Amino acid sequence: MTKKIVILNGSPRQNGNTKALIEAFTEGAQSKGHEVKCFDLQKMNIHGCLGCFGGGKDKSSPCVQKDDMQKIYPEYAAADILVLASPMYYWSISGQLKCAFDRLFAVAECNENYENPKKGCLLLMAAEGDTLDNAKPVKDYFNALLAQMGWDNLGCVIAGGVFKIGDIKGHKALSEAKDLGASL
Repeated sequence: MTKKIVILNGSPRQNGNTKALIEAFTEGAQSKGHEVKCFDLQKMNIHGCLGCFGGGKDKSSPCVQKDDMQKIYPEYAAADILVLASPMYYWSISGQLKCAFDRLFAVAECNENYENPKKGCLLLMAAEGDTLDNAKPVKDYFNALLAQMGWDNLGCVIAGGVFKIGDIKGHKALSEAKDLGASL
């Protein structure tokens, strides 16, 4: 069955290591006929959540703020799978990704009891550190987030040991990301 996949790319680097993971994943997913849409958040005008609880009145435009999240909301609502892609910043996701993800709450406000739409989710991450301890805080956050959202964990690929643009070339995480995309 064909899946609709939305990728939120939280990397500020246009052609960095995170983007390489996204491209490998996309290649794998598209090889199985899945539809993939990637949003490069760094290029978008997205403001932080106001915490106003004023959203949810219009499903086609759920947030009171009218910025580039308007491009993401309909794709997110229709998606079967959400991919969170980010470089590791201080043992977490980037601010760009966190900002956009927080704004998805407006979609939950459209539903009774603030229920989030059910999704499968996966994480693609590039990181300087390459130890299990280095990845643990990110994996813990990701697992806790999915548990709270009620989403299915479809996998996590963390490419450790990549810092400078291009360091990921030949990294085993590229094939892992491609295989993950093809496995959906």
